[in-house]
Amino acid sequence: MTADGSASFNLKVFFNSGPIRSLVAGGAFLIAAIAVGTTIMVGNFRERALSSNERELENTVLLLARHFDQQLDDFTAVLKDIAAQIHSDGVTPEIFGGQLATLEWHEVLRTKVGAFSDVAGIKVFDANGTLINSSDVWPVPDVTIADRAFFTTFKSGTATTPILVELVRSRLAGGWATVVAHHVIGPKGEFLGVVTRAISPAAFEKYFASVVLGEGAAISMRHRDGTLLARYPHIERMIGSHIRASPIDRAISSESGHGTMRLTSPIDGQQRVASAYALKNFPIAIVASTTVAAALADWREQTRFLIAVAGLLMLVITTMLFLVIRKLSQQHRVEKQRLDTAINNMTQGLLLFDSSQRVVVCNQRYLEMYGLSAEMLKPGCTFREVIAHRKATGSFEGDLDEYCSHVTRDIGHRNSMVFEPPDGRSIQIINEPLADGGWVATHEDITERTIAEEQIRHLAHYDALTDLPNRALFHQRLRQELAQIVPGEQMAVLYIDIDEFKSVNDSLGHMIGDELLKSVAGRLGRCVGGTDFVARLGGDEFAIVQTAVKNPAEVADLVTRVFDAIRVPSECLGHQVSSDASIGIALAPQHGTDLDQILKNADLAMYAAKSAGRRTWRFFEPAMDAQVKARRMLETDLRKAVADGALEVYYQPCVSLQSNRITGCEALVRWRHPERGAISPAEFIPIAEETGLINELGEWVLATACAEAASWPDDVRLAVNVSPVQFRSGTLALKVVAALAASGLAPSRLELEITEAVLIRDDDVALEILHQLRAIGVRIALDDFGTGYSSLSYLQRFPFDKIKIDRCFVNEIAEPGGSSIVQAVVNIAAARHMTTTAEGVETQRQQELLRALGCTEMQGYLFSPPRPAAEARRMLYAHRPRPAAVA
Repeated sequence: MTADGSASFNLKVFFNSGPIRSLVAGGAFLIAAIAVGTTIMVGNFRERALSSNERELENTVLLLARHFDQQLDDFTAVLKDIAAQIHSDGVTPEIFGGQLATLEWHEVLRTKVGAFSDVAGIKVFDANGTLINSSDVWPVPDVTIADRAFFTTFKSGTATTPILVELVRSRLAGGWATVVAHHVIGPKGEFLGVVTRAISPAAFEKYFASVVLGEGAAISMRHRDGTLLARYPHIERMIGSHIRASPIDRAISSESGHGTMRLTSPIDGQQRVASAYALKNFPIAIVASTTVAAALADWREQTRFLIAVAGLLMLVITTMLFLVIRKLSQQHRVEKQRLDTAINNMTQGLLLFDSSQRVVVCNQRYLEMYGLSAEMLKPGCTFREVIAHRKATGSFEGDLDEYCSHVTRDIGHRNSMVFEPPDGRSIQIINEPLADGGWVATHEDITERTIAEEQIRHLAHYDALTDLPNRALFHQRLRQELAQIVPGEQMAVLYIDIDEFKSVNDSLGHMIGDELLKSVAGRLGRCVGGTDFVARLGGDEFAIVQTAVKNPAEVADLVTRVFDAIRVPSECLGHQVSSDASIGIALAPQHGTDLDQILKNADLAMYAAKSAGRRTWRFFEPAMDAQVKARRMLETDLRKAVADGALEVYYQPCVSLQSNRITGCEALVRWRHPERGAISPAEFIPIAEETGLINELGEWVLATACAEAASWPDDVRLAVNVSPVQFRSGTLALKVVAALAASGLAPSRLELEITEAVLIRDDDVALEILHQLRAIGVRIALDDFGTGYSSLSYLQRFPFDKIKIDRCFVNEIAEPGGSSIVQAVVNIAAARHMTTTAEGVETQRQQELLRALGCTEMQGYLFSPPRPAAEARRMLYAHRPRPAAVA
């Protein structure tokens, strides 16, 4: 290939037959896989078709068996009724024939056959087998059944059941009929005769015909002795034939009385799928079958389709193999042309040298990068001549001999270098050795990438918004300063948290918040000097490192400057925004010499400042660390207590001020620490809310209290407190439903107490959840009304069932003017049809005043402190009113 790309590069490219062989082998494997898969699928579909027909037949015989069990029960009920009537009349053998061979009994029999007019009538035979009466005709013909098997069985007394079934040739009509016979017993147990009724095969086959099973299907009724009673489609010559020792007989005779099988039909000789089911109360079985050919009709269609699809796939694969191989052949012919085009359109400059260090390929990009002449740089010139030409044109300024010696010495292995031409660019050169002793050199202009990497390195260590050092660079520089502290001096680390920054973001938007942060960053930077520096740690947190501190007054002076700077209102996109800060300070080495320790102590001091009311500053004190450790230990113990079930639920009763009856109990969680004893909920509930444990704890309290309340009297309600954190989980309603369902407690007996804090953060979401709970049937009480950010609009937007008056108002109710707030709450509740409960009632005077003000209920130590479940249960039942004595 020439430098201008007009000549071709004489590079050997072979059409390797190995990949083609692999391609052909892969295609053959796919074709074989399709053939095998199709065969397997055909077999699976065949078995599935037969199994589907087996299930259909099983369902059919089951329904038919149940139908005929019921029908024959109704059928034999008439025979039983006649036999019972004869028995109850006290008919003796001497008068049996004379008494029943009357026209009156003929009429009686006719009335009995009304519901079964589609089958033969009722016939009565005496002890000699002579027909003495019939519902069909009167007078009766001379017919005897003395030779019938069922009659001889009854007469000999060997019958095990009062009803026998037998297929016989009718001596009146001449055709086949299934006779159902019931013996007649006299008052002393003597054999008087039989009552019979016959059903022709056509009667059964008429019903079988209504059951559509498709072409090739057959339904038959068989006696358990193998006699064929009826069959649809009807085959006259087979009726009455005996079929024994077949799989169907074994299935009928089995303990289950049913079975499904594939067999050769003894009736028509065809391969069939059959299912049999024995009637429960009669020695009869129903057999339904269909030919295997009919069962596989759909399968044959599927098979033809699968074979067509498989053949099509094989044809497609074969065609694709042919086209791919032909395409590869075409690609082989144009490969050199494409290679030429690719090399000359690379974004990198490329040089290919042979083992004698002569140019084989030089692309156009290389010439353009250095402004070289194509006439001077042709295939065959040496590497030294290339570099000499570059030196002559001004794109190379180094020592020619030294550079050539360095490159050629290292051509045996890959090497990379960055070269900077006189024009200030950065060029990356990569030399890649070849197996024949030559090498490929690529030249890439990485100027823009170098600039971008420099920017990335800057962003990795500096905050993108304020351009202050970020947390990573802050740690790096702080570590260096800690190692350079001079004896007699200290270094101060100030953690600065902007107060109420979130409210600025929420009210004015993030753009205003970003402008405020940039303004604060600039002012903090102007507060320090010398070796001091400012960093942004993230969000609204900043840090200052003050070095060479000789006394705390210098730190205090810096803090004063910081507060003065931060508190000046900032102009942020047309808004005057005021800000303040909480600052924590740790000194090194006084408060620690390790990086992590000094940062932790500064952080603790900052949180101490925030806890002190914000807008202030604090030096680190060892007691702060002790408080954090104690709180962390309490958190750990609380997690263990929740996991181990070491908490208890106590119940404090709520009493009606009008009737003094207990109306409900409030569930209160209690924790008895194994070492610290009883721990107040005011101490561990906030920890549970901050850590998220309140969700698990609240769910346990709810489930435990509901289960306990289910054992209380039905008119006593259960009140359970719900934390704002539980509302934010979004699953509170589901958990309430689960607790009610598990305990069996009526929803109307559960009262959930919420505080106004639930509604402050996101009142629309909270109100939606409250409406979900109300839809369940749960009562909702507003707890501690008036102590927080109370809003009467909450009472307008949601109809609470109860308002609870906080103990702070109850404590002052006896003071001058102290009852006015309680009276106002009672009036508001009455106007909104809500009840009121006063908490913390401890004196009789408070109770009397609350009753006079119209308060509904009270709760407090005057009546009872919170009690364990067992004590509370005893108190509830002991406090119930006793029924009045009856005079």
